[in-house]
Amino acid sequence: MAIALVLVLIVVGSVLFHLLSPWWWTPIASNWDYIDNTIIISFWITGVVFSAVVLFMAYCVFRFRHREGNRAAYEPENRRLESWLTIVTAVGVTALLVPGLFVWSRFVNVPSEAADVEVIGQQWQWSFRLPGKDGKLGTSDTRDVTADNPLGVAPKDPNGQDDVVVEAADLHLPVGKPVKVLLRSIDVLHDFYIPEFRAKMDMIPGSVTYFWFTPTRTGTFQVLCAELCGQGHPLMHGVVVVDTEQDYLAWLGQQQTFAQLSAPKQTGSANAPSGKTMASGLDVAAKLEPVEAR
Repeated sequence: MAIALVLVLIVVGSVLFHLLSPWWWTPIASNWDYIDNTIIISFWITGVVFSAVVLFMAYCVFRFRHREGNRAAYEPENRRLESWLTIVTAVGVTALLVPGLFVWSRFVNVPSEAADVEVIGQQWQWSFRLPGKDGKLGTSDTRDVTADNPLGVAPKDPNGQDDVVVEAADLHLPVGKPVKVLLRSIDVLHDFYIPEFRAKMDMIPGSVTYFWFTPTRTGTFQVLCAELCGQGHPLMHGVVVVDTEQDYLAWLGQQQTFAQLSAPKQTGSANAPSGKTMASGLDVAAKLEPVEAR
């Protein structure tokens, strides 16, 4: 009797905790409201099954408890019960899976107006690349990764020269505009995950994966790596800032392009006139100042 009562209290407590809990999803910053709806559907289906199973256990514990003179009846099989269980299970599994298929379809079908943003994961930091004025990202290859070109941007691709490179710093995005996130890993498996965006995807070395979203409110959001990627995995954090259009353009104007970062640094010559040497040094300082400021 006590066990049956405990099982009933578990069901009641679980339902009340779900309905009255102060802990819920953080404010959403993307357009994935139907992902939330799919999760809620899963909660209802699994919650009903959990309650039914546990309450049935409580009923069995109480109804078939030991009593003097009672003898159990052995029934090796019950085709009617098995048929009902098969049908109900099939309906429940279908209800869990079908909404996910629709979500996945929308998750990978990117609108034509979405802007490309490349995310590069490497042990243990996040870097980003945005198209320049031509609106196109240059090609990249891990074989082009060097100390001077840590993101592996193809040096001879003209489309990549004006690409905006954000290495180990915050990524800014404009609010209200769809973004296609191209995911690339330099070394091992990573997973680009922003909890508030309801979106994440594995990053596989040698291939480019992607998803898309539309930021719907401004704010600062933490980037996590959701794939165990080595000793520094817990420290692999980043920041995505969703800005107004004006703030985004102001931030973008402070960033440097791949051509600027890969240009050879000018140094003064011992035989050059002192005035020319000083001018060259000032030019270099002026070019480097935004980098140091970051």
